[in-house]
Amino acid sequence: MASRYEFIDEMRLDTGNYAYSVEFMCSRLGVSRSGYHDWRSRPKSVTAQRREELKLLIRKAFDMSGSTYGHRRIQAQLRRWGVAAGVELVRRLMRELGLFPCLPRPKRFNLTQAAASQVPDLVGRDFATDAPGEKLVGSGSRRESHPPAPTEPCVTVSRYTALVTLLPR
Repeated sequence: MASRYEFIDEMRLDTGNYAYSVEFMCSRLGVSRSGYHDWRSRPKSVTAQRREELKLLIRKAFDMSGSTYGHRRIQAQLRRWGVAAGVELVRRLMRELGLFPCLPRPKRFNLTQAAASQVPDLVGRDFATDAPGEKLVGSGSRRESHPPAPTEPCVTVSRYTALVTLLPR
């Protein structure tokens, strides 16, 4: 019954949003007008009052966190303040208030672009030579977990391990 009364209360004529009278809605929903007016004159229940107090505390904790705390952290903050509230209740009230945490995106580092911009191109991307031993050519195909052979020196270039092949003379 209370949900029907709440519906009538939201849709009544004097709110300005809808053009339905209380009498019309009561007759369509099958409730009495006196029951609706009696429901409106009742004081708020203890549960409704507690929820309103919790909404204020949730809003305060959410604003203090810089709009980053979710329902679990808000519930933990309420517990630190000595207010008992379940996680699901906090979640439901945050949805009613329209509070959604704004989580910062994690920083992502693209090592390929950073390494390409920091390492100088000493051979000018020209790997052809006239004689052996004039240019050193590196290969980044070997994994760091496998050590290079004794004849292949290992050179670390900005977080990448490159094998340098010495061209014979």
